[in-house]
Amino acid sequence: MNKIVSLKTVWVLAFALFLMAGNAAAQIKMPAASPAATVKQSIGLGDVTVEYSRPSTKGRKIFGDLAPYGKVWRTGANASTKLTFSEEVMLEGNKVPAGQYALYTIPGEKDWTVIIHKNTKHWGDGGKDYKPEEDLVRFKVSPKKTADKVETFTIGFSDLTSNGAVMQIMWENTLVPVKITSDVDSKVMSQIQEKVVNGNNVTPALYAAAASYYADNNKDLKQALTWMKQANEKDPKFWTLHQQAKIQAKLKDYKGATATAQKSIELAKRESNADYVALNEKLLAEIKNKK
Repeated sequence: MNKIVSLKTVWVLAFALFLMAGNAAAQIKMPAASPAATVKQSIGLGDVTVEYSRPSTKGRKIFGDLAPYGKVWRTGANASTKLTFSEEVMLEGNKVPAGQYALYTIPGEKDWTVIIHKNTKHWGDGGKDYKPEEDLVRFKVSPKKTADKVETFTIGFSDLTSNGAVMQIMWENTLVPVKITSDVDSKVMSQIQEKVVNGNNVTPALYAAAASYYADNNKDLKQALTWMKQANEKDPKFWTLHQQAKIQAKLKDYKGATATAQKSIELAKRESNADYVALNEKLLAEIKNKK
């Protein structure tokens, strides 16, 4: 009896495998109508990742038709578009903690509503399963008309700065900009306090980094000069000497800036770095005009 049952079980399993193999062979692999895409952009000290599907117009009218005005849109195709933030950011002034969210929008002729939604499991627009109470935040932005038609739906980033960027949602002749900013300054200043001001055995690289940040962000230039000099006293490099010369010029110490720039040129020539030779020569020319 057991042998009969075993033979029957083996036969059933074999038949099932045969059917599965047949189904697999019957399938035809074809290009996706709306190919998946992932774009990752460093902003501030963190990363923003967008995972979405990219439909094309294919001669269709999109906004006000395929994507109706006044209705929640998945902002892409297939599953909901995902936004992942490695650190807390501000979207158009609205705080968004680190994490993954679904991106929805409500297109409009004069303005768009951008929705950051906490439930990332919806397919498409979410339908009856979409609950507004699961929105993290909603805010309005003004769309722009593009001179050239964008055939394939695109999400990208532009206008990158040290602490922000603009996420661009583009399709047909519409561009929707979403400003993203990150609190870089407090994080960098905290590191400088810990590793330079209160640090033990501070390296020349740390002194130079702190000095450059101060100089580039209009902070205490005298402190920046002190740190850069400390870096160059221990380990002079042509690029850190050039930074020191620029700080001295900002402080109107043109004599000191000239001497430092000349030292930078000597080291740059020794290292066959024509770029920094040119940068220092340009700085010397600017200093000469200011004397």
